[in-house]
Amino acid sequence: MNRLSIYLAMLVFFTACNSAPEVKKVTNDSANENTVILDSQQLMNAGVVSEVPQVQNVHSTIKVNGTVDVPPQSLVSVSFPLGGYLKSTALLPGYPVHKGQVIATMEDQSYVQLQQDYLTAKARMEYLSADVERQKELSDADATSKKNYQLVLSDYKTQQAIIRSLEEKLRIININPQTLTVNNISRMVSVYSPINGYVTQVNVNIGKYVNPADIMFELVNPDDIHAAITVFEKDLTSFKKGMKGKVALTDKPDEFFDVEVILVTKNIDESRAGLVHCHFENPKHELLPGMFLTGVFEMDGKAATVVPEDAVVRYMGKQYVFIAKNENKFILTEIETGVMENGMVEIKQKENIDLLQTKVVIKGAYALLGKLKNKMEEE
Repeated sequence: MNRLSIYLAMLVFFTACNSAPEVKKVTNDSANENTVILDSQQLMNAGVVSEVPQVQNVHSTIKVNGTVDVPPQSLVSVSFPLGGYLKSTALLPGYPVHKGQVIATMEDQSYVQLQQDYLTAKARMEYLSADVERQKELSDADATSKKNYQLVLSDYKTQQAIIRSLEEKLRIININPQTLTVNNISRMVSVYSPINGYVTQVNVNIGKYVNPADIMFELVNPDDIHAAITVFEKDLTSFKKGMKGKVALTDKPDEFFDVEVILVTKNIDESRAGLVHCHFENPKHELLPGMFLTGVFEMDGKAATVVPEDAVVRYMGKQYVFIAKNENKFILTEIETGVMENGMVEIKQKENIDLLQTKVVIKGAYALLGKLKNKMEEE
């Protein structure tokens, strides 16, 4: 019995000794699964070059969307306050106009009636003016009662108000009351452009009756046209007056316009975004209010750790660099990337590694990744 116990104990001991190296092998394999070791010939074939990352000033960019916009004073809706029939117009969308230019002619019998009312009121005013003077003289001489004078004076002041009101109505339809006489009463009046610019919309045709509330034409002054850019809350504070950027029409993404920030709004809408207004430095006639824009703005520079773009490899949805432990040993190390600029890419360490004190493979990184994949497949 004692011999059997001794035999079993020795068997367990030798079995444990034989299995110990296997445990060590598994542990080493786990530690080295991201490591590539090459001999000198393999290094030459792979073209591996390593160097310490650099520190450079990089500029991040923010991509934005927006629209072409104009301030209220530069977008004019032309209507005709008294209504009437459109007699003539030559306007078409895109047609240039100048301030004071006749852009349409209106016709209506109400214009004739208004002119008649004014001239009639003006004639009565002349009579009342003379009557007031006469009644005043009689009143001063006690030749008539003061009541008669007061009645005439009241009629005179009432007529003054009527005339003033009719004068303003005439001015509304662009008739000068000072030059109106019985000899130039007209059934037609002109509509003038209130701004310099061009036509964006024509809503009427000849012969159509236009109500006072109807919009006949839309005009825009391109001198004040600008880009209204939508910027999300997290980026809004990065925008400052004077910042430069580039925008393009969505249907012409390769044709850029230089813009400069002129105003950053101080409020955030329901989508957690704010508006940034930008001035076009080289506006063109093709820019119309409401057109959609895309754009890109370069932020202020910052110091960053950078490597050439070829140093970063992408594998299984993640980004890595190879750290050179020595001349022929390289370790695949996960990193995060930031700004890409002029062939360089910002890298941010995810592990406790001082990248500025470490050599990184800048050429041949994908060759190393291929070797690593082959190694994993063999194992």
